[in-house]
Amino acid sequence: MKVKAYCLAPAMLISLAVPASAHHSFAMFDREKTVELQGTVKDFQWTNPHSFLDVYVDDSKGGAPVLWTLEFGAVHNLVNQGWKPKTLLPGDKILVTVHPAKNGGPYGQALSVTLSNGTVMQAVQGLLPADFEQPRN
Repeated sequence: MKVKAYCLAPAMLISLAVPASAHHSFAMFDREKTVELQGTVKDFQWTNPHSFLDVYVDDSKGGAPVLWTLEFGAVHNLVNQGWKPKTLLPGDKILVTVHPAKNGGPYGQALSVTLSNGTVMQAVQGLLPADFEQPRN
């Protein structure tokens, strides 16, 4: 009986650790920087555990638009903040505030989205950092 208990306890601990290791963090984003991007929606992926937005952002040097991928939180958090699956549609012109990728790549964590009608939609659950400035309407 003791042998079964010694085998069962580690197996239970391992089974609890596997789901925890599957979830990732927002560690790849630079939380010390906040960037505003003006662009055109390519696609909004309303999915769990995280939603994603692909947006074409004009190149500051006059080149071709750059495709940025922005990560949001879970669908239930977005719903609590007033989001719907069709809040963003392909072709919509938006202003989005993000924490950019630490490595400088064209992706980031979405903080807020200003729609073409001036409505500001929060993209993160909970309070924003004290130094976060809302986009101007």
